[in-house]
Formats: sequence, C-alpha cells, structure tokens
Amino acid sequence: MRNSAPLDELYFDWLYRQVADPDQGLTYWHVLRILYSTEFVWIVSNDENRISDGKELRERFIKDQRIRLRRADLNWIDLGCSMLELMVGLSERLEYLADGKAHSWFWHLMGNIGLSELHDGVDLPEEYVYDVLERIIQRYYEPDGNGGFFPLRRPREDQRQIELWYQLSAYVLEREG
Repeated sequence: MRNSAPLDELYFDWLYRQVADPDQGLTYWHVLRILYSTEFVWIVSNDENRISDGKELRERFIKDQRIRLRRADLNWIDLGCSMLELMVGLSERLEYLADGKAHSWFWHLMGNIGLSELHDGVDLPEEYVYDVLERIIQRYYEPDGNGGFFPLRRPREDQRQIELWYQLSAYVLEREG
C-alpha cells in the first residue's frame, strides 16, 4: 500500500509520536509498522467515513510539519487508509467523546484486539498480527464485538453488521453507564 518515499517515513514517525508513551520505556515500531502497511478496507456501509479520518491526519501532518508537497507527492494524500491511521482516528474521536488522551485510547484499542503486549522487545509473531487485522477488517469477531475494537457486555445488535462509529458510540455509552 505504501510507497516508502521519504514523505511516507516522516509521516509514519509522526503517527508513531501521536500514540507513543515516552514514560512507558517500551517501543512498538515493528507492530505499528505492520498496522501502517495494512490497508483498512471498509465492508460495512458508512465505514468509508473512517477513511476520511485517515486523510485528515495526513493533511494535519503536512500542516504541522510545514511540508510543501511536490507534484510527485500529491497522490500520497489520496492513498488508502492504513489500520494505524484508522486506530489513531478512532482514538482521537474517543478522546473527544469519552475524555482521556488519544494515545491512551489507542493503547486501550490495542489491548481490546490483543496487540498491546507486542513491543519491540518480544519476538513479534507477524502472522498473528496479520490474522488479527484480517479479523477486524473482515468482521470475523464475535457478535458482541469481542475480538474487535469495541467489545460490549450487552449489545443490542450484531456488532459485525454495525458501522464503527456506532460501535464506538455504544462502547462509550456502556462504559459510562
């Protein structure tokens, strides 16, 4: 999905800094690189809106870093949304709706999908990471959301059929209740 241009590397570093916790003392470059290289493909109506969140992150990166795009880089903005971008975008929405910091929500989501312990100091089971991402993209998780980003104790609907925005909203409401 990615083109390994210098702009792409700068952007990945910027995304990493959005979610890294410098006090933690651990790094997660390898697992986050896999998330960054895996494209989020929406299969439930309206999840394409989450792709827009990824593109907004790119535009914010360009502005924050005062980067002047070359003609060759213009298509970069329109690349597909990576799983990392999706998760950063969801984390920022959670920060707004449920308080807390976006980087904390990011790691909360990583825990929900079983990837939070895969820091650079462990032997990374890449096939496991790809299987987790495939499970999320293809909605192979449980009807209550277990195995996905937003597991619920009392779901009203099959979460595999619900767009991510409504899953996120139900998750926030259940946590508050």
